Amino acid sequence: MIDITHKSNTLRIATAQAIVATSSLQTVEAVINKTVPKGDVLEIARAAGMFAVKRTSDMIPDCHPLPIESTKISYEINGLEIKVIIEVKTIYKTGVEVEAMHGASVVALTLYDMLKPIDKGIEIQAIRLVEKKGGKSDQKKYLDMGLTAAVVVCSDSVSAGLNEDKSGKYIREKLQSLGLLVEDYSIVPDDADAIRQKAEDLCKSGIQVIIFTGGTGLSKRDITPEAIRPMLDREMEGIMETARSYGQQRMPFSMLSRGIAGIKGKSLILTFPGSLNAAKEYMDALFPHVLHVFNVMDGAGH
Repeated sequence: MIDITHKSNTLRIATAQAIVATSSLQTVEAVINKTVPKGDVLEIARAAGMFAVKRTSDMIPDCHPLPIESTKISYEINGLEIKVIIEVKTIYKTGVEVEAMHGASVVALTLYDMLKPIDKGIEIQAIRLVEKKGGKSDQKKYLDMGLTAAVVVCSDSVSAGLNEDKSGKYIREKLQSLGLLVEDYSIVPDDADAIRQKAEDLCKSGIQVIIFTGGTGLSKRDITPEAIRPMLDREMEGIMETARSYGQQRMPFSMLSRGIAGIKGKSLILTFPGSLNAAKEYMDALFPHVLHVFNVMDGAGH
């Protein structure tokens, strides 16, 4: 199965349908009047669909087992057709499209099995995904916002040429892959004045997303939060709470990071740890959803 350990739990919703086409009005009337010899066709098929949704990962090899938190099955009867509509919800790392379609398929097969003794011309048609919400489908709206970004590496050793920067380069590439225009990539020493001056310059130039990486730990030279915090117009504690919580689920030391986030003018400033793995985790935890700040800033759309 595909590795989804880097993903975050979000609400995922999928709606699927299937159409069972009968060949006579007598069949449809028997369904409505509950006179089919095998029993209440719609309710038995509904129960079969519930079981199918929950057992999807047992049948489809690459599907992840996941918690099914809601399944709703309804029917629309139009002429000779019985339309099956199924909605599935979960809060998890991956979507429930296949679960919804699997459920719709089994409902349709159950209808077929129960009706074939009285209707030899019955057919199953149009099994398809109608709609999905959550995950990548919701993230797309953030990817074409035309935002500008800057990455600043805070490190004495990298600034002096003694070590190679990895986290800053990764963040820059990740931002670019999300459609942001990275207009500045800089390296500064662990010096409060240098960090503040860089932040001031970037904000004045109109850069919208500014990420500092490094200097959020506990050594005496880790002073990035102290340098940035007084500059912020408004601190946003929930951003780093989210990043640390995400990291803590994957390794036990994320709680030691002192990173902060907030708004200065029209710029979003984020301070990340300096390690490559931590930078990856913070990017996965926060992007692209953190960009929603530009839709709600000042109560207006971006």
